[in-house]
Amino acid sequence: MTIIEVTDNAIQRLLKKKTEDNFEYIRIGITGGGCAGFEYIFDSVSEKLAEDVIVDYGPIQFVIDKTSIPYILGMTLDFQKEGLNEMFKFINPKEEASCGCGVSINFDLSQVEHDEQRIQAISI
Repeated sequence: MTIIEVTDNAIQRLLKKKTEDNFEYIRIGITGGGCAGFEYIFDSVSEKLAEDVIVDYGPIQFVIDKTSIPYILGMTLDFQKEGLNEMFKFINPKEEASCGCGVSINFDLSQVEHDEQRIQAISI
């Protein structure tokens, strides 16, 4: 089971960023906040925590805290260019709503709970 998918565009941009910023991992997760209830965590880090799960894409490794996994399981990370704007985009089928600012999101909790049960059954 792959926790997240990463497009070739995202991998290429992260490799460029890794060369520029010299980091070990990309931390992906969720945290409470914003007007819709949650926000994604997306940050370059040099160390992982003991309870982190590592998702290995060769030269790029992601660290994810176990609490975030049911929320992002099945998500795709993409890098998109739209006119002058360039951005990493989270494509998550569990997103139910997002606020107008484009930063905070809410989830279909029935899908999250379903995946929590699947994860517990296979004991990540």
